[in-house]
Amino acid sequence: MSEECCGPDEPRKPSTVRRIELTGIEPSADACCAPEPASAPSTVHVEGDACCGPAESSGPVAEHEVRPPWWRDTALLPSALSGVFLLTGYVLGWTGLLIPAVVLQAVALLAGAYTFVPGAIRRLLRGRLGVGLLMTIAALGAVLLGHVGEAAALAFLFSLAEALEDRAMDRAKEGLRALLSLIPDTVRVSRLAGEVTVPAADVRELDILVVGAGERVATDGVVVDGRSSLDTSAITGESIPAEVGPGDAVAAGSVNGSGTLRIEATADGRDNSLTQIVTLVEQAHARKGDRARLADRIARPLVPVVLIAAALVALFGILVGDPSTWLERALVVLVAASPCALAIAVPVTVISAIGSASKFGVVIKSGEAFERFGTIRTVALDKTGTLTRNEPTVVDVRTIPGVSRDDVLSWAAALEASSSHPLAGAIVAAAPTVLRANDVVERAGHGITGTVGASLIRVGNDRAVDPADLHIAAEAMAAQGMTIVVVEANGVACGVIGVRDQLRPEAPETVRMLAAQGIDTVMLTGDNARTAQAIAHEAGIADVRAEQLPADKATAIESLVAHRPTAMVGDGINDAPALATATVGIAMGVRGSAAAVESADIAFTGHDLRLLPGAIAHARRGRRIMTVNIGLALAIIVVLFPLALFGVLGLAGVVLVHEVAEVIVILNGVRAARRPASVINTKPQIPAPAATAA
Repeated sequence: MSEECCGPDEPRKPSTVRRIELTGIEPSADACCAPEPASAPSTVHVEGDACCGPAESSGPVAEHEVRPPWWRDTALLPSALSGVFLLTGYVLGWTGLLIPAVVLQAVALLAGAYTFVPGAIRRLLRGRLGVGLLMTIAALGAVLLGHVGEAAALAFLFSLAEALEDRAMDRAKEGLRALLSLIPDTVRVSRLAGEVTVPAADVRELDILVVGAGERVATDGVVVDGRSSLDTSAITGESIPAEVGPGDAVAAGSVNGSGTLRIEATADGRDNSLTQIVTLVEQAHARKGDRARLADRIARPLVPVVLIAAALVALFGILVGDPSTWLERALVVLVAASPCALAIAVPVTVISAIGSASKFGVVIKSGEAFERFGTIRTVALDKTGTLTRNEPTVVDVRTIPGVSRDDVLSWAAALEASSSHPLAGAIVAAAPTVLRANDVVERAGHGITGTVGASLIRVGNDRAVDPADLHIAAEAMAAQGMTIVVVEANGVACGVIGVRDQLRPEAPETVRMLAAQGIDTVMLTGDNARTAQAIAHEAGIADVRAEQLPADKATAIESLVAHRPTAMVGDGINDAPALATATVGIAMGVRGSAAAVESADIAFTGHDLRLLPGAIAHARRGRRIMTVNIGLALAIIVVLFPLALFGVLGLAGVVLVHEVAEVIVILNGVRAARRPASVINTKPQIPAPAATAA
């Protein structure tokens, strides 16, 4: 439409309820005009132009509006007044009161034109053409030809369609506002003089936050005192509350359970994991996909082409000696061929879909990534931290006769207690008691030795310590993907401990869901082939690429992409090259490896793998809606143009058909906000923000 085709005039008057400062977002390119350079840093706006990105702002504070009910929306008032005066004018005209009818129709024209004519003139003075200019010329021409009623009908319908489009875009962005509402307005901070309440935006790193029961956490931090459970469902999509205590990290926007926590802030109130998610979503349609670029390529030149076509139609009328008829048809052509629906067809769909995805824990960084995501036919999954929990656990213990499981674990834990190795932590966690060990010595290639009570204990892997009589058990455990730790007491191998990074419980279900969508799965891992095969078999993955260095992973992804669109899912620094190489790179957890998140196109704020098939289904549906919208928008022009040219439809009829069709395109695009059943069934929606601030 006019406002969306060639940039905003001024932001609409907002009913603002909160202000949150975010920086670093550049406005996206205009759908019908050339991109404009953005200053740095620029301000993030939830509101703004549907095709041109965020509107300009006079300061560093971004305003996030609340969409009022339609009957209280002042943006609809000019259209409503125009409609009332137009209807009254038609009624008076039918009763024979022609002069009052024309006066009321003129008032209706002014009320409707107020919403788009001033902006069209300002853009024209800046050398920019837009759909508003086409409508302005058409309305002015109709008045000059004596068709005040038709001009008023054009102004009313066009202004109403613009207002409805604004509401549709507002609705599409409500997912982002829901994320912002998770940040409390104020927070209690512990000072030397006692607790003080400060705005959440004023929180600084190392501040000690006091978060009571039911309150929200204002920024990222680490618990320094207290124990409680945290509901992170609105951020990560994980429905089970997480138990936290001293030393545990907490994310901004989490809801505290029944206990009181003291949290040391690790990020400022204006720059934390939640605002980073908002930042990513705000940038989402700046980089446009193939369908958005197609719409742009068609829409940009169409406005001047329509002006030229209308001028040629009028010139033809002069040449054939019937200027009045053909001038009227030229005005109708202006309306019929305007690219209103085409300009909004893709943006409303992309914003609806990306905003909705952010509500169930999927942050899509660009419209381009969203479109590519819907084409995926192969998914490559990293093993450690993606398919598995990245938390080694003791899963099996075998002993010789006369030695108990607890004895073996206690002896091993005594020697491993001071080690920082991940396997040591797993053994210590599994031991019933941690005994005291003396004279502990670690010898490279020979394990750890020490004295526990009266026994000389040695602990090491099956290469350093011979399992002896337990070698068959050790081999069977290794075949299941376990790392083997052998425990020797007084020179006798008395036990073997199997430690393994456990598969995420939802991984097999995720692989089955992907297969049901026709998507192949591949495992990429730096682990040895035996461990990789065991984990892959348990997950249901047949294609396994083991012992892969970061460069090997990138090469494997490159070969997969050459055959089919491929997504790479990972969370570590070693996954970054593969994430950057894939058709779509997906990072597990926005708060994970910075290199992985930076290299990825999409980030999951949680770790539930079932987000993956649901998100792909969501993207596929969005692509279908975009394709239908572009086709429908082009069909509107193709059908209406000849009808207008040959006088089948008059000005009012073309305007009515054109604007109704545009509303259909908008409503179809908003449908992209609906989430797939697989997501709805497994992920909670964002709850309403708590009234009590953290």
